[in-house]
Amino acid sequence: MGYKVPVPPACCTVGPNLCCLFPGIPEPAEDGSWGNEMAELQVTERTTDPAHSNGRFTISTLISTEDSGRPHYGQADMAAYDTAQASHLTHNSTFYMRTFGYNTIDVVPAYEHYANTKCSSESKKGRPTLADLHSFLKQESSHLHPPPYEAHRNSGLSGGEAEEEAEEAGEKSQGEPVRFGWVKGVMIRCMLNIWGVILYLRLPWITAQAGIALTWLIILMSVTVTTITGLSISAISTNGKVKSGGTYFLISRSLGPELGGSIGLIFAFANAVAVAMHTVGFAETVRDLLLEYNSSIVDPTNDIRIIGVITVTVLLGISLAGMEWEAKAQVLFFFIIMISFINYIVGTIIPASQEKQAKGFFSYRADIFAQNFVPNWRGADGTFFGLFSIFFPSATGILAGANISGDLKDPAVAIPKGTLVAIFWTTISYLVISATIGACVVRDASGNVNDTISAGSLGCEGIACGYGWNFTECAQSHSCHYGLINYYQTLSMVSGFAPLITAGIFGATLSSALACLVSAPKVFQCLCKDQLYPVIGFFGKGYGKNDEPIRGYMLTYVIAIGFILIAELNTIAPIISNFFLCSYALINFSCFHASITNSPGWRPSFRYYSKWAALFGAVISVVIMFLLTWWAALIAIGIVVFLLGYVLYKKPGVNWGSSVQAGSYNMALNYSMGLNEVDDHIKNYRPQCLVLTGPPNCRPALVDFVGTFTKNLSLMICGNVMTGPHKQKLSELRLTSRCHLKWLSKRKIKAFYTDVLAEDLRTGAQILMQASGLGRLKPNVLVIGYKKNWQTAHPQTVDDYIGLLHDAFDFKYGVCLMRMKQGLNISRQMQAHINPLFDPAEDPQKNGSSSAVIGTLDPDAMVTEQQASTIFQIDQGKKTIDIYWLFDDGGLTLLIPYLLGRKKRWGKCTVRVFVGGQINRMDEERKALISLLSKFRLGFHEVHILPDINQKPRPEHVKRFDDLIAPFRLNDGFKDEMVVNEMRVGCPWKISDEEVAKNKAKSLRQVRMNEILLDYSRDAALIFITLPIGRKGRCPSSLYMAWLETLSQDLRPPVVLARGNQENVLTFYCQ
Repeated sequence: MGYKVPVPPACCTVGPNLCCLFPGIPEPAEDGSWGNEMAELQVTERTTDPAHSNGRFTISTLISTEDSGRPHYGQADMAAYDTAQASHLTHNSTFYMRTFGYNTIDVVPAYEHYANTKCSSESKKGRPTLADLHSFLKQESSHLHPPPYEAHRNSGLSGGEAEEEAEEAGEKSQGEPVRFGWVKGVMIRCMLNIWGVILYLRLPWITAQAGIALTWLIILMSVTVTTITGLSISAISTNGKVKSGGTYFLISRSLGPELGGSIGLIFAFANAVAVAMHTVGFAETVRDLLLEYNSSIVDPTNDIRIIGVITVTVLLGISLAGMEWEAKAQVLFFFIIMISFINYIVGTIIPASQEKQAKGFFSYRADIFAQNFVPNWRGADGTFFGLFSIFFPSATGILAGANISGDLKDPAVAIPKGTLVAIFWTTISYLVISATIGACVVRDASGNVNDTISAGSLGCEGIACGYGWNFTECAQSHSCHYGLINYYQTLSMVSGFAPLITAGIFGATLSSALACLVSAPKVFQCLCKDQLYPVIGFFGKGYGKNDEPIRGYMLTYVIAIGFILIAELNTIAPIISNFFLCSYALINFSCFHASITNSPGWRPSFRYYSKWAALFGAVISVVIMFLLTWWAALIAIGIVVFLLGYVLYKKPGVNWGSSVQAGSYNMALNYSMGLNEVDDHIKNYRPQCLVLTGPPNCRPALVDFVGTFTKNLSLMICGNVMTGPHKQKLSELRLTSRCHLKWLSKRKIKAFYTDVLAEDLRTGAQILMQASGLGRLKPNVLVIGYKKNWQTAHPQTVDDYIGLLHDAFDFKYGVCLMRMKQGLNISRQMQAHINPLFDPAEDPQKNGSSSAVIGTLDPDAMVTEQQASTIFQIDQGKKTIDIYWLFDDGGLTLLIPYLLGRKKRWGKCTVRVFVGGQINRMDEERKALISLLSKFRLGFHEVHILPDINQKPRPEHVKRFDDLIAPFRLNDGFKDEMVVNEMRVGCPWKISDEEVAKNKAKSLRQVRMNEILLDYSRDAALIFITLPIGRKGRCPSSLYMAWLETLSQDLRPPVVLARGNQENVLTFYCQ
C-alpha cells in the first residue's frame, strides 16, 4: 500500500506557500514534477549508505515504488529549503529524510543534547534553537551538522556509552584515567576505612568498659546514623551525574555553596586529622611490639611520633604514585584483614594455653560472657558517651567511596551499592568480634603464669578463680597489665597466630590512613576549584591524567604530622567526631530538604530512602554532637556559621540549582498564596511601586528615589516599555533583561525588572499596570519621570504621556511624578538605549514613534560601567524635606516622605508640612493639622499655614504662563463646542478659549504655588507637592503639562508631585 501525498495549497504544489516564502526554490513543472535540482537531491538522498540508520525506526518501507519517484509532502519543501543552503546537506538531513519521510532541521532526542561534555576537536553541536525552528535559520547555523562523534558511532550505543567514547577520544593524548567499579572503588574502600584502628585496638577495651550489651548499643547507634546517612548519600548521588569532590560536591550541589562550602572545608580538615588518628594507631602497635622485645627508639611517646611521621611519609609516596597504585595497596590490605579475621575466629576456638590463660583468655565461657555483658566503667573515659565518642570515628568510613566520586566509573551506581553493602558487613563484623571477645577474655589478668591456684582456694576473688587463676591482687590495685580492659592487643593474644593479627592491624590502620589521605585532598581540590574562599585556590591545581591534587596532598601531609605529634589516640578521636557528625547532619538534611521542597529536579533513581528518616538522622547527629563534647560541638557549629556567613556576604557567582533555591521558591509561593486569604488593611498599607524607568541604568535618580523608601519594606518593579520592530526588540529583550537585573543588584536596589513590547508607551504602560505583580504583591503606585521636553516633542507623545496618568487613576493607582532640574535621563552620556517617549529631545530622531540606539548595546558594559551618583545616595545632613499637602489624597503625599525620613541618609532632615489656610484662622487650622499629624504618629511637628496661597501671582509670571500655552491654543474665539471639536480634529491637545477661561483660576493657582515654592523651599533637600488633577476629556494634555511645568519650574531641589488614589493609606486607629 503506497504512501498518500496530501494535496498542497494553491500558491505552489509543494507545501504551504513554500514558493512564496522561499523564492530561491525552483517552481515545479506544469505536470507537477520537479526540475533537475530536486531530482539530483532526491537521488543523492536515496543513495546514502543505509547503515547510518541501523537500529533506527524508518518509514522507507511504507513508501511504495510508484510514489518513490516524486517528492512527498513536507519532504519536498524542506529538501528545497536545503537546496537553497546546500552547505547544510549532511548526513543528518539524509538521516531525517529516511526516518521521518521528510527533511527537517529538527533533531531526535539524544544524550548529547543534555550533557555538558564537549569533544576535543570541535565544540558540541546541540538541538536547533527555537528561532531556527520558528523564525529563520541563520546561514552559519551548525545545527544541521551532526556532532563529530555521532557520525561514527554505532547506533546501538546508549547515550552514556557515546559520551564515554567522546570523553575517551579527548583524553587519549594524556593517557587513560583510572576508574573503579563499586567493589574496588567503594565497598572495599569503605570497609577498610570502617574497620580501621578502632576495631583492633579499642573494640575489646570498649567491650570491657561498656559490657557487651552497651557495646552493641554503641555499635547500633553508630550504625543507625551511618545507615540513614548512607541512604541519604545514595539518594543524593543518584540525583544527577556526580563529579569529583565527594561529600563536599554532594552537599554543595544540594544545599548550595553557603553550607556546602563550610562543610567541605571542615570535612577535608577532619579527613586530614583522621590520617593522623589511623597513623597513631599503627604507630602504637609497632611501639607495643618493640616493648614486648624490650627495645625502643627513644621513649614510648616519642616512638609513636617518630614511627607515625615515617609512616605517613611512606603513605604520601604511595598516594603521589597515583590512584592505581593506591587501589592495589587497598586490595592487598583487604585480603590481609580478611585473613586476620579468620585467624582470630580460629584462635577463639582453639583451647587456651597456660600463657594465654595467664593473660585472661579461657576460650568460650558462659560465665565470662555473663560477667562481660554488663558495664564496668573505669578511668576518665569510662562513660557511655565517652566511649561512643571514641568508637564513632570508626563508622565514619562510609564516606570513603563517595569522597573519590570523580574516580568511579559510575558513581550513581557505585556509591549506593558499595556504601550500603560495606555498612552491612562491617556492622556484622563489629557485633561478632564484640560478642566473641567478651565471651572469651576476663577483664583483669596479671599475665604471670605463677598466679595459678587450686580450685576452691580461699582469698581469691573474680571469675578466673574457678579456672585456677588468682588475679585478685592486681585487680584490686588496678595494676593488671593484661585482660580485656587493660591490654589493647587482646585480639593478637586470642588469635591462633598473633603476627597475622598484627598484620591485620597494620592493614586496617594503614588502609584507613591511606583512604583519608586520598579523600581529604580530593574534597579540598573541588572546593578550591569552586573559588568560594580566598587564598585556597592555590591548592586546586591538578596534575596528570587523574588530575591529582599534589598540592592538596602536601597540605594534608602537614596537617597530619601536626596531629601525629599529639601521639595520643584517645585525644585525637573525639576531635574529629564532631566534624564528621556535622557532615552527616548536613548530608541528611540535604536529602530531607531536597525531598520536602518537592522540586521537579529531585528525581533520585535510588528509591529506598525516607525524608523523615533523613531528618531524624540530621537531628540525632546534632544531638550526639552535644552529648559527646558540648564545647567541641559549639566550636564546630561556630566554624560552620562563620564560613556560612562569609559565603553569604561574598555571594559567589555560582548557580547549582540547590534545594535552598527550591525551598525559597516554595516559601515565596506559599506566602504569596497566604496573602490572598487576608483582606488588605490600612495599617499594613505599603506603597508598592511600578517605576517606569525604561532601562534602569538610564534613569538612576528615579531608581534610587524609589529604592530608598521601598528597600526591605515593599515592592518595587522597574518597568521598561520597548517600542519598535519586534524582531529587533525580541533579541534585545533576551540580551538586556538579565543585565538590568545585575545592574540593579550591583547598585543594591531591591527591585524586580520587567519589560514589554508595545506599539507605544501608553499601551505598554497599560499592560504593565494591569499585569505586573502577583496576587497581593501588586503595584499600587505608579512612579514616572517628568517629561522635560514636552514643548518640543511631538504633541501626540505628550497626549500619550498625560493619558498614561489618566490610565493610572482609572486603575486605582496612586501617582508620583518626579522632576529634577538637570533631568532624569542620562542615556546620552552612557550611549545606551533610549525610549523616546520618555525624553525624545535627546533622541536624534524627531519622530517619537520608534526607539533609537546610540552606539552599541553592550550587556557586559552595562553591568561593569561606573555607577552614576545621584542625590539619593548622598547624606543630606540637616536640610529640610518640604511637603505641600494642598489636597487630601488619602495620605500618600505624607507617607512617602515619612518612609524616606526613616533612612539613614535622610534621617537628620527636618520635615516641614505646608497647607493652605485663611489668614484669620491660621492658629486654629495649624492646631488642627498638628493634632491630625500627631494621631498619625509620623513625627512631623513643624507645620506652616499658607494664608497667601490665593493671592494673585505677579503679572510677569502670569505672562510667562500665557506665553507657555500660546503655541497650543486653538484661538477659536469662544465658538460653540461642535465647531471647536471640528477645529480640533487631528490635534486634540489644542486648548480652546473656553477651556482657558474655565481653568483660569486653577492656572493662576499653579503660578502662585510656584512663587511660594521659590520663597519657602529654595534650599530644601526634597519637595513633595500634591499633584493637581486635570479632568479627563475636559483638560487638554498641553494645558495640564503647562500646569505641571509652571508649578515645578526654576526649583533647584528634586520635586515629587504625588497624588494618592483618594483612599486612606494612614490611620490613627489600632484595629
